[in-house]
Amino acid sequence: MAKRRKKRKSPVKHVCRFCAAGVERIDYKDIPTLQKLTTPQGKILGRKRMGHCNKHQKMIKRAIKRARIMALMPFVKLY
Repeated sequence: MAKRRKKRKSPVKHVCRFCAAGVERIDYKDIPTLQKLTTPQGKILGRKRMGHCNKHQKMIKRAIKRARIMALMPFVKLY
């Protein structure tokens, strides 16, 4: 008896919310927005998971790093 192959679900196509909103720059001083883009442990969420384009993901990375250096955001969460 032949084995049946499972049908793979097609991946959900995310639309970059910054492109949809027409955002030109992501500011390092906008802490509430940057905190939504990190895990509770302080890691930056990936592009595939959040659905951002490459351009905005690089801006996010740069803004989070600047906010951490300016002590606006923690590097890691202390328990």
